[in-house]
Amino acid sequence: MFLTLLAAPATAQVTFTDMSAALGDHVYDGGWEHFVGGGVAVMDCNDDARPDIFAAGGTNPAALWINSGDFNFQPAALPDLIGVTGAYPLDIDGDGRLDLYVMRVGPDVALRGGPDCSFTDATADWGIPQTDQWTTAFTAWWQDETRPVMALGHYVDRSNPDGPFEACDTNTILRPTDSGYTAQVLTPGFCPLSMLAGTDARGRSTLRISNDRHYYVRAGHEQMWDIQDRRFLGAADGWADVSLWGMGIASQDLTGDGRDEVLLTSMGDQLMQMAQPDGTYTPAPYSIGTYAQRPYLGDDGRPSTGWHAEFGDVDNDGRADLFIAKGNVDQMPTNAMADPNNLLMQQPDGTFEEVALLAGLAETHRARGAALADFDGDGRLDLAVVNRRANILLYRNDTLGTGHWLGLSLTQSGGNTQAIGARVALTTPTGLQTRELRVGGGHAGGQSLPLHFGLGDATQAEAVITWPDGTTTRQTLAADQVTTLFHP
Repeated sequence: MFLTLLAAPATAQVTFTDMSAALGDHVYDGGWEHFVGGGVAVMDCNDDARPDIFAAGGTNPAALWINSGDFNFQPAALPDLIGVTGAYPLDIDGDGRLDLYVMRVGPDVALRGGPDCSFTDATADWGIPQTDQWTTAFTAWWQDETRPVMALGHYVDRSNPDGPFEACDTNTILRPTDSGYTAQVLTPGFCPLSMLAGTDARGRSTLRISNDRHYYVRAGHEQMWDIQDRRFLGAADGWADVSLWGMGIASQDLTGDGRDEVLLTSMGDQLMQMAQPDGTYTPAPYSIGTYAQRPYLGDDGRPSTGWHAEFGDVDNDGRADLFIAKGNVDQMPTNAMADPNNLLMQQPDGTFEEVALLAGLAETHRARGAALADFDGDGRLDLAVVNRRANILLYRNDTLGTGHWLGLSLTQSGGNTQAIGARVALTTPTGLQTRELRVGGGHAGGQSLPLHFGLGDATQAEAVITWPDGTTTRQTLAADQVTTLFHP
């Protein structure tokens, strides 16, 4: 039993309304090279405090929608982008505007963000090396530079004549130089489908890599790479090898101890790893309710296939809930075909309860990427889901009786304008919530938005922000609004 440090009113009946017509038709499609991917990136690209949406299209063009409020979205122009598997928003050039790193089957593209959500190809201008590799994972961090270090996960080596089985490609770390970027090969590669750089249970900056090892490599496993020491962790570090069909990563402190738990999606069990005081991780017991290894509709008993996972407080009760996008790879007979998405609500005792069917989210398309974001500014997290061979879905959170909430946007001087790496400890009369600003994780897409906290009955909270340079500031934050803090 995992006793949460937060108490809140009785759980509201979670309700979502399908608003997909606001986006129109958009399908992530393609053959075997697009069995994976299908990410969605959410960011405010025109500084109007409304989240906008970029979605991968596979063999269809990628799409961008501008949010004009009240669930009205307008399609916007993009450079011609085909073969896109996903994208992550971040400020690459430090000008204060969000850019997009676009992952592709083939050379990736870095898009410079301009006024009014205009994007231009800046890959060559920024000196980012290009290869013909198949990019399926991305994360970034700042390490004493004005521009980010970026890690790329590459799936199968398409040029290998003996592939695709046992033909996992190498990965790449792009490091800024005076004239652009230099590429460092990171090997071995076990067909990664998600990467996440952040503080691990030891309190050190680590690159976590989740690998689809079972299809393509024997003896493959999940990987942890120490960013400062530039080496993979092993048994001597307390890192026990974990082998699964790794698809996505979600990470958040669930126990209030300042250490982030990690949820790894897979074919079959969705593995929750609990952070321990000694810096190691242990699997959560089955009773936690997050393994979600089979569909809950009762009409297909084969194992589920999990993709994007994301924590978010859907009812604002002060406890992080969990969404998992589900869907068969294509026509894999060993796994469920009717595989509904999960919405797992955290209970007062720290366990999770499935509510997606009652909430109106039990779609059985081949879901891939997803995003929890407050699209209409009412303080409730809404949802977008990209599907393979089916239209993108958009849901409005209409849950009644939710708790108070707050949003926190951090900015700072220098190249790391979004304060990536900052950590927030938020205290209300009922407990502590900690969050870290990161780029990466999920499956093939992520967000750059204010941090969202549910507060339950509290109308304010005390925040301690540890900025990337190690300095700390304290602030009392009012509920039911977004506060922006600047660090000089």
